[in-house]
Amino acid sequence: MHNFESALARARDGEKIDRQDICALLAATPEESRELFSAADRSRREHVGDEVHLRAIIEFSNYCRKNCLYCGLRRDNSSIQRYRLSEQEILEAVKTAGELGFRTVVLQSGEDLFYDAKTIARLIEAIKKRHDLAVTLSLGERDRNEYKDWREAGADRYLLKQETANEHLFSTIKPDGSLQQRVQCLQWLKDLGYQTGSGNMVGLPGQTLTTLAADICLMRELDVEMAGIGPFLPHHATPLKDAAPGELSLTLKTLAVTRLCLPQAHLPSTTSLCTLAPDGRQLALKCGANVIMPNLTPSGVRDKYLIYPQKADIIEQPEAALNSIQALLNELARPLAQDHGHAKKYPEGDLTNGNQAGNHARRFYQ
Repeated sequence: MHNFESALARARDGEKIDRQDICALLAATPEESRELFSAADRSRREHVGDEVHLRAIIEFSNYCRKNCLYCGLRRDNSSIQRYRLSEQEILEAVKTAGELGFRTVVLQSGEDLFYDAKTIARLIEAIKKRHDLAVTLSLGERDRNEYKDWREAGADRYLLKQETANEHLFSTIKPDGSLQQRVQCLQWLKDLGYQTGSGNMVGLPGQTLTTLAADICLMRELDVEMAGIGPFLPHHATPLKDAAPGELSLTLKTLAVTRLCLPQAHLPSTTSLCTLAPDGRQLALKCGANVIMPNLTPSGVRDKYLIYPQKADIIEQPEAALNSIQALLNELARPLAQDHGHAKKYPEGDLTNGNQAGNHARRFYQ
C-alpha cells in the first residue's frame, strides 16, 4: 500500500522507499506536507546537523554552446549581452570570497569551450595555492580526461544537474544532449573521486509526479553528495517563455523527499526558490536544506547571467547578502558552518579517489 502515512513511516524508519512511496509523498496535501517537512527537517538535523554551509558562486562566463529550451544563456538567444571574465578577474573574485570568510568557491559558466582544460586547471591550481578553499566546478559536459585533469589539479566537487530523469523530456528540453551522456558524465565524476552534485527542475512542461520520483531515484542510485532542487522559471527569450512556472509547494515537497532519500547529501536553498517566493530561502531551510550559495560574481556582469529572469541575487552586494543570511540563521537558531563542508563520507582534509556509485546507475535512465 502506497498511501502518504505508510510511505512517510517507511521513510522515517530509514527504509529505501520505492517510486510509488515517493509519489505518495510528493502528492501530500497541505496538512500532510507539514508532516513531511517536519520529517525532512528532523532527518537533516540527524544526518548533517544544524550548521548551514555557504558556497560563494562566481559565474565567470555566460557564453554557451548548448541550446536548452528553458535557459536564457542558450546559444540562440541573441538578445543577451555576452561576457567572459579573465583569469585575473576570476581570481580577484575568489580572493574576495576568501576575505569574506567563505570556505568554498563555485566556478560556474555556460558550456563555454573558450576556457580549455589547461586554463581551468591553471585556475584551480592558483586558487589552491593561494587560499584554503574547497573548489567546486559547474561547467557542464566535458570529456573524462578533462574532468580527470581538473580533479588532479585540486578540484573537490562538480555540479552537473540532470534536470530530469525522463529520457524523452530530457531530449525535448535539451535538444543537443542526451540523458545517457549526462548520466555517463556523472558516473565519470563519481569514478574520479569528485564529490558530485546533480539536481532537477520542478514544474517542467510535461513533467509528472512519476517523473519527479524518477529524478530522486536517479540521484539516489548515483549516490550524489549534493542535490539542487529548484522550480522551473520561464525566460522571455526562450521557446518555453509562455509555460507556467513551477509551484512553490511542489518544489518544497520535492526538496523534502530528496532529503529523506539522500539523508547525508548537501541540499541548497536555491536562488530560484527565492525568486519564486520572498521567504523561499527560509522555507527551504525548514524542510531539509543546509546550504546557501551567495552570488559573488563581479557586479558589472552579474545581471547578465540570467538562466531565468528576476534572479533574486543579482542586486545583493556580498556584504549585505552575508548580513541578511546571518540574520536569517540567527532567527532559525542555525549556526554558520566554519569548515569546508565536505560530504560526510569525506572527512576534512581527506578527499580520496575511487568513490564509485553502483554500476546499475549507468543503466538507470533506460
